[in-house]
Amino acid sequence: MTAAVRWVRALNDHDRGLLHRWALRETHSDRRRRGWIAITHAGGAVVTIASVLLPLVTGIWSRAASAKAALALTISHLIVQAIKRGVNRERPSTTPLIPCPDRFSFPSGHATAALAVALSYGLASPVLAAPLIGGALVVGWSRVVLGVHYPGDVVMGQGIALVTVLALSALV
Repeated sequence: MTAAVRWVRALNDHDRGLLHRWALRETHSDRRRRGWIAITHAGGAVVTIASVLLPLVTGIWSRAASAKAALALTISHLIVQAIKRGVNRERPSTTPLIPCPDRFSFPSGHATAALAVALSYGLASPVLAAPLIGGALVVGWSRVVLGVHYPGDVVMGQGIALVTVLALSALV
C-alpha cells in the first residue's frame, strides 16, 4: 500500500469519526431537527436559484452582482456534479434526517451553492459579507449535523465555491 493510499484512508477514517461525533441522533428533539432542516434548505436549489434570479428581476442588487452570483452558482454546480460522478463517494451510512438529493456525498452541493452565492454578494456589498458568509458556513455545517455529508465533503464544496468566486472576480 502506497503512502498516498494510507493517507487517504486515514483522512476517510477521521472524516467518519467526526461525522459520528457531530451528527444529530434520533434521540435529539424534533425542534432541533426541524431547525437544522430549515437551515439546510437555504443551500438547496430552490433558495439558491431564487437568490440569484429574484435580484436580477427586481434590481435589489446591481445586475452585475446578480449576474456574477448566477454565474458562480452555475459554474460551481457543474464542477460539483463532475467531481461527484468521478469520485462516487457514497453518503454516510448513518440514518439521514432528510432525503438525500442523490447517492453521492463528495463534495457537498448545498455547501458549495450557499457559499458561492454568499461570497458573490459579499464581494459586491462588503458590509453584508460577514452575515452572508457566516450563514453559508452554517448551511454547510447543517449537512454534517443532518448526517448526509462527511465534514470533508462540506470543506471541499466550500473550497470549490471560494475558488470559483475568486476566479470569476479576477476574470469579470
